[in-house]
Amino acid sequence: MISSFLTTLVGVFLPISLPVIGGALLKRFKGLETKALSALSLYVMSPALIFETLANASITSGEVNVTIIFCLLNVIVLWLLSSLAGRMLGLPQTERSGLALTTIFTNSVNYGLPLVLLAFGQAGLDKASVYVIVQIIIMNTLGVYLAARSHFSAAKAVKSVFTLPSVYAAMLAVLMRVTGFELPQGLDTGISMLSAAYAPLALVILGAQMVGVRDSDAALSVSRIGFWSGMGMRMLVAPLVAWGLLAALSIKGTLFAVILILSAMPAAVNAVILAEEYDAAPKLVSRCILWTTLASFILLPLLIGIL
Repeated sequence: MISSFLTTLVGVFLPISLPVIGGALLKRFKGLETKALSALSLYVMSPALIFETLANASITSGEVNVTIIFCLLNVIVLWLLSSLAGRMLGLPQTERSGLALTTIFTNSVNYGLPLVLLAFGQAGLDKASVYVIVQIIIMNTLGVYLAARSHFSAAKAVKSVFTLPSVYAAMLAVLMRVTGFELPQGLDTGISMLSAAYAPLALVILGAQMVGVRDSDAALSVSRIGFWSGMGMRMLVAPLVAWGLLAALSIKGTLFAVILILSAMPAAVNAVILAEEYDAAPKLVSRCILWTTLASFILLPLLIGIL
């Protein structure tokens, strides 16, 4: 157990930690602004990665279908559990919304994809791409609803999905697989270069965002009940729910490991953006993001070692 933990820590988390530390230092000492880098990642690097991965992925239609089914069931169960926990603990409506955001949505893009690539190789990344696309769509529909509640427009949320380049990249990749069309070599090489740049850029952004969240967190007062419920739901309940659903759906092998790891990731950094815009307990969400991310550097190596 200890040997597996140390092997995973050195082989997977040490490479990940270097760009994360680099981003954190740049934010701390050079005031690195991540807005432009995030836009570059969202609108250029991420679509390139999704397109290249899906276009060349060694994944069956059965794996695609069961991944989508898992994602939908997982969201429903976590939504119900977070709502139940919020009511039982007597949290106000804003903190219930914040609890739902931290429970349901994980940092599967900036943190999860690089981690899966290092831990499981290209085969793992192929399988992770479907999960990530579904998560992106859910985040920009259900996520907006959970944050906004009373002043929410369902039509607006659905429309927001079609502003995401990664969705179109996924559609184009699927179309190419169906038709058998191949890109010219030069264009394919260019997309591969952009795709390869995604992981280090995403991790630099993650490091900078963690420092930003920590700086804002220093002046925040958050109820202990809200904070610990968010930590427990995200880092304990969510992985157990995922494990149960994976077993119920008879998902095994690499797909099982990849989905479980992605489901056990810390709270999504983008959740605080929604929380701030719609006043869904942004203080609670930002603190949970920081501490679930820090906790993940211990919990995820243990989980990968077990798998």
